[in-house]
Amino acid sequence: MAAGADGGGRLRPLAEDGTPAGPAETVPDLAAAVAARERAERGDGGAPRWVWPATARLYPRLLAAGVRVERCHDLELVESLLSGHAGRYGEPRSVAAAWARLRGEPVPEDAPPPGEQGPQASLFDTASFSAEEPLPGGDDLEQIVAVHAEQQRRVAGLDGFALLAAAESAGSLVAAEMGHDGLPWSRERHDALLTDLLGPRPSGGLRPRRLQELADRISAAFGPRVHVNPDSPVQIVKAFAAAGQPITSTRAHVLKRLDHPAVPLLLEYKELSRLHTAHGWTWLDTWVRDGRFRPEYVVGGVVSGRWATNGGGALQIPRVLRQAVVADPGWSLVVADAAQLEPRVLAALAGDRAFADAAAHGDLYAALSHAFTDGGELTARDKAKLALLSAMYGGGTGDAVQFLAVLKNRFPDAFGYVEAAARAGERGHLVRSLLGRTCPPPSADWRALTSTDEDDRSASALRSRGRFTRNFVVQATAADWALALLGTLRLRLARMGAPRLVFFQHDEVIVHAPAELAAEVADAVRASAQDARRLLFGDTPVVFPMEAVVVDSYADAK
Repeated sequence: MAAGADGGGRLRPLAEDGTPAGPAETVPDLAAAVAARERAERGDGGAPRWVWPATARLYPRLLAAGVRVERCHDLELVESLLSGHAGRYGEPRSVAAAWARLRGEPVPEDAPPPGEQGPQASLFDTASFSAEEPLPGGDDLEQIVAVHAEQQRRVAGLDGFALLAAAESAGSLVAAEMGHDGLPWSRERHDALLTDLLGPRPSGGLRPRRLQELADRISAAFGPRVHVNPDSPVQIVKAFAAAGQPITSTRAHVLKRLDHPAVPLLLEYKELSRLHTAHGWTWLDTWVRDGRFRPEYVVGGVVSGRWATNGGGALQIPRVLRQAVVADPGWSLVVADAAQLEPRVLAALAGDRAFADAAAHGDLYAALSHAFTDGGELTARDKAKLALLSAMYGGGTGDAVQFLAVLKNRFPDAFGYVEAAARAGERGHLVRSLLGRTCPPPSADWRALTSTDEDDRSASALRSRGRFTRNFVVQATAADWALALLGTLRLRLARMGAPRLVFFQHDEVIVHAPAELAAEVADAVRASAQDARRLLFGDTPVVFPMEAVVVDSYADAK
């Protein structure tokens, strides 16, 4: 697909290897042409895979026209994955950039994100044009075909990468659809929660009543002649120093070590102020429309493959505000999350038989607890959890040292897997997820620092990169698994008709569904988790349970 700036475009059929399988076709209404092709080919038992430059730019316009597609190949996302695999992380990924690299020409920088491109607002405006005329301001079909063919050639030579490219592209469809459909959100409940916690909505930039009361009490706690602005870390540090309790920062864990009447007031102020700033009335006005929260998800926004958002904080909804996420009348929310996902991913990756056998049970930490004994403040299960998390995230101090030694002895292959990734990172090498998602290479500054005689700074830099790559192989593979889950679940929901995926966060999904279909949706989530397991790990004994509950409000799910 090559989209024109006036609502039309050009289509060309391609073979699986990317070579043209027919002539190009010019269409005056691209959305209508896409819809017609979807209907025709799905009726034949298949579905077209749309090859386009960027889902984030094109698909929202199709959705606005009432058109949904089943499959796509997102050239920009796949180009990023391929560049990262080749050790060229972060290079321009647009079709124009990839085309220039193919031809050995100067590579242009990427354009701004879709939200910053004013002219794109007219991408699918209705208009007609002559088939002989170029597409003004649109995509270049010749470049799209050539870049896709080159990507197909490169992908074919990388084991597992075809699945990664398909999963990342499917994720881009999910992200656009979730942004279009939106998460059901009650403005009334949100406003009531804010009013209950902060007081009535203030005007003129003033603090809400509860915050102002706390600010006054904080100043009073330091004495009658002291005025402290709780929003100023400098003033807070100075006030504690004057009170004989010097501190270096105002972080919560630092404040909690102090014995001063201002501490509980400051901690409460910080929590409520964060809520007011990040998810207060301004956020509500900005992000909730027509009973829906519609964020812009960024697929692969984090180097490990996890998603990010452009504003709105969709991946950090405070627990207190989950009461505002409410299903429509006659509908339900099916909320599901993967239990202990990353440890299970490590079990499947490492192929450690004893560890995999433990991961074949419901509570992985409890299953591993036989390797430990109760004692002190920690149960055997707590020790198993601490040891496993330390292995994956690079912990190695305090009690964790002893617990890691037990883990290494009982599950040497699992321990060795993450240790090998850490050592590779310390040597400056690249590590990859199971499907081939690749970590960024170390910076030139890192290489310069670690190439000198070892000192504290050099050793710290080595350990830091080792911790990063140790976790990357697990977290990135977990992201691969989550994308496979989303892709298969999306197709199952499409066959049901009405249910919609409306939220995704690392290992958690929410589906908005008619109440009578909720139980079927919960079954679909669990089946999709097993599909994702088989796609990535084949015949592994490791289970990936999805705990699904049917609720009216997100707050009732936990």
